[in-house]
Amino acid sequence: MTKRFTLCVYCGSRHGNDPAHAQAARAIGRQIAQRGWQLVYGGGNVGLMGIVADAALDGGAQVIGVIPRSLMEREVGHPGLSELHVVETMHQRKQRMAEQADAFLALPGGIGTLEELFEVWTWRQLGYHDQPIGLLNVGGYYDTLIAFMQQTVDAGFVSEGTRETLEIGDEPSALLDRLAAQAAQGGGRDDYSRT
Repeated sequence: MTKRFTLCVYCGSRHGNDPAHAQAARAIGRQIAQRGWQLVYGGGNVGLMGIVADAALDGGAQVIGVIPRSLMEREVGHPGLSELHVVETMHQRKQRMAEQADAFLALPGGIGTLEELFEVWTWRQLGYHDQPIGLLNVGGYYDTLIAFMQQTVDAGFVSEGTRETLEIGDEPSALLDRLAAQAAQGGGRDDYSRT
């Protein structure tokens, strides 16, 4: 049996103030289903997390959620997923999601989304994996972060090569195309337990 391409999505447990963010989450979920992919995400039924999961499920995609026991009530674990794994810690959550991923994508979100993005990006810099990582910059949400990351390059703390490993786009389908193309060129999982 051929393994299904799995996209790990990081995003907010809130909807945010701009309706474009929810629209983008819905578009990502639909694209996952249309492409015959599988979604792995944080397991919640709220905010952008719930929207992307529902859109993927509505399209017939397999959706795997991973949620810490302590967040089952706060983020309301999604009852309709293909699989919902309840783990004890945030570290276990992130590791379980990463172990299943062929590519990573961050949508708009808060500090949790940023932490997940930067951790998996750091893992790539350190050589723990070489899967593609994307940042969906909906409505300019991440403009100042992107500018700051260029500042870290200009200041000599981050290499231009590392900066360029983050694929940035504002259109869901085109960004997913780029991530899939990169993954097909030989991205691979490694032992995340070393982190």
